[in-house]
Amino acid sequence: MIIAIAGGTGFVGKALIHQLIENKHEVRVLTRKVKPPVPGVTWVSWLNKGDQPEKELEGIHAFINLAGESINAGRWSNERKERLLSSRIEATKECLRIIHNLNEKPKVFINASAVEAERVTEDNKPLLGFKGMDFLATVTHRLEQEASKAVMLGIRTVYARFGIVLGSQEGALSRMVLPYRMFVGGKVGSGNQWVSWIHIADVVGLLLFAIEKHEIRGPLRITSPHPVTMDEFGKTIGNVLHRPHWIPVPPFALKLALGEMSLLVLDGSYVLPEKALAMGYTFRYPHLEDALKDILFL
Repeated sequence: MIIAIAGGTGFVGKALIHQLIENKHEVRVLTRKVKPPVPGVTWVSWLNKGDQPEKELEGIHAFINLAGESINAGRWSNERKERLLSSRIEATKECLRIIHNLNEKPKVFINASAVEAERVTEDNKPLLGFKGMDFLATVTHRLEQEASKAVMLGIRTVYARFGIVLGSQEGALSRMVLPYRMFVGGKVGSGNQWVSWIHIADVVGLLLFAIEKHEIRGPLRITSPHPVTMDEFGKTIGNVLHRPHWIPVPPFALKLALGEMSLLVLDGSYVLPEKALAMGYTFRYPHLEDALKDILFL
């Protein structure tokens, strides 16, 4: 297959491209800065003045949009929150413009979203008004509202709602592990908040599954089937690294350090990937301890 990816230079994008190449697919990556040639990858300039990426995307089978400024990269000032939302909306609109201008439309459009902070599965719909998570809920709602326009073009559309992605090089895990490596790890906040996590290998696996499984459409939760509390998460890191889990981090300290972004940790989320399981996806790392051992001892 020929697969187009917007946002292919990020954490998830790089892992996805690597697997696609291993699987002998052809990949076309939309990027503002074209890179040197890589076997199996065609770099396509986009979002620059005069770009017409559609000319290089005829014949694609799937279009995956992972583009947008990272939610975890800094404090959520009002200015940064506006960039987080606008960068994702801009990228989604451009993906739709490209699709509209293609003579042969892709079979599926997968648009990255976020996971809400609730005890919900895909079919529940309370996207707005979550305690402390209104901003992420708004981002999710606006993105999915925009991406839904692909449905009007007759394209199977999937909203990929990501949990906390765990990997060795990037993502949240390195910051979560650091205190334990220094022997000062412990409970964060109350410790009772839920963490809906997922190993990067299963992120890639679920995205490929969404391409291949024609029955999948609408929201798809990209999370492990076994969320854990923050306290259990920390204890498991400690057990895997043979480090103590003993020095608590109070909520006010996180709020001082991270501002409103601390709500990602302090509020947490409990969501289950029921659609993926019902469709027959088999998780490589369904349990946290196995996922951490694979990542931390690579």
